Amino acid sequence: MSATLTTGAPVAGREAPRRWIWAAAWPVTAVFVLSNAATPLYVLWQRSIGFSKGTLTLVFACYIAGLLASLLVSGTLSDRLGRKVVLLPAIGLALAACAVFATAASVPALIAARLLTGIAVGAVVSAGMAAVTDVAGSRRRPLAALIASCAMVFGAGLGPLLAGLLAQTAPGPTVTVFLVEAVLLALAVLTVLRMPLPPRQRGNSAGGRRLRVPGVPAGGRLPLLLGIAVFAPGITATSFVLSLGPSLLASLLHSSSRVLAGAMAFVMFAAATGAQFAVRRIRRRTVLLAGAAATAASMAALALAVRGGSIPLLVLAAALAGTGQGLGQLAGLSLLNTAVRPDRLAEANAALNVGGYLPAGILPVAAGYLSDAIGLTTGATLFAAVLAGLAVAGGLLVLANRRRLAE
Repeated sequence: MSATLTTGAPVAGREAPRRWIWAAAWPVTAVFVLSNAATPLYVLWQRSIGFSKGTLTLVFACYIAGLLASLLVSGTLSDRLGRKVVLLPAIGLALAACAVFATAASVPALIAARLLTGIAVGAVVSAGMAAVTDVAGSRRRPLAALIASCAMVFGAGLGPLLAGLLAQTAPGPTVTVFLVEAVLLALAVLTVLRMPLPPRQRGNSAGGRRLRVPGVPAGGRLPLLLGIAVFAPGITATSFVLSLGPSLLASLLHSSSRVLAGAMAFVMFAAATGAQFAVRRIRRRTVLLAGAAATAASMAALALAVRGGSIPLLVLAAALAGTGQGLGQLAGLSLLNTAVRPDRLAEANAALNVGGYLPAGILPVAAGYLSDAIGLTTGATLFAAVLAGLAVAGGLLVLANRRRLAE
């Protein structure tokens, strides 16, 4: 393994113009806008439909359930059949999710919309991010990892900010938000259709099974483990902020501003984007350790925020959570880009995200129902303590393998 984030292995295929590396990332951004666009709207749905904080986190977790199910097949199918074959149906499901969200009048409808969104995101995480690497070519593979990772977090942050602004200012916010998103997704379809991908390689050695847990070859197992060790706590922290952040603002911190809820999520993912650009030439070991430290610090700030009713501390916790996710995600993708050959790359991306999203689905739901039982302050504090411990454990695992990271 190389010592910095700027080393990559060659990938087959001629190089496309540089502008296409950025354009190839647009479908990732557009689908991730949808992934969190509902965040500022949950308070509206809670009032009109009526459901608890536990149910809110369960609705949020259904997205992760759909995403994990999608990851089981999308990575392998993308490596075998091609990126466009997976991306176009995924964007179609995202458009269907927009229609369900726009007309949702019950919890089952919200669950269905979140499941469709999760399936679309899972396909884009594996096939879309691999497509960016394919378009980039061998010399620009490190740049592709950076652009693909930033496209994900930028879209994830833009969604709630856009939704918050429209929800505060536009009529029929739960309809308007998803009409705008449908336009973004339509542009993504056009981008995929024109994407200059290299010829698909045949003879993928991943085997004939299409339904299986995504994995990596033997040489990629340690990079995968280290990436998950830091990425998983980071994305679990951001999932908590996305699912319960608006409730914290509304009930604990006495603020019902949907713009503020969306802006807090945007700050979180803007921090993730900025952090990735800031560390692109730094050693992977340092990036992983910084990611683990940021997540642990985020949980400390979260505990202080809910104890003291401080909005600035809550925003700081969100920014640190985004930083932790962004650094863990970038380092994990970069490690896999180096260690895994092109015909297994989408599957490897899927494996990284399965490892990250499993705790991101389970722990916030547990925190939501715990908060219903013992109060939001105590529930959030316990969640913060558990996740801080996982982040520290991830950092210690990186330190234990620091020599391997320097090879």
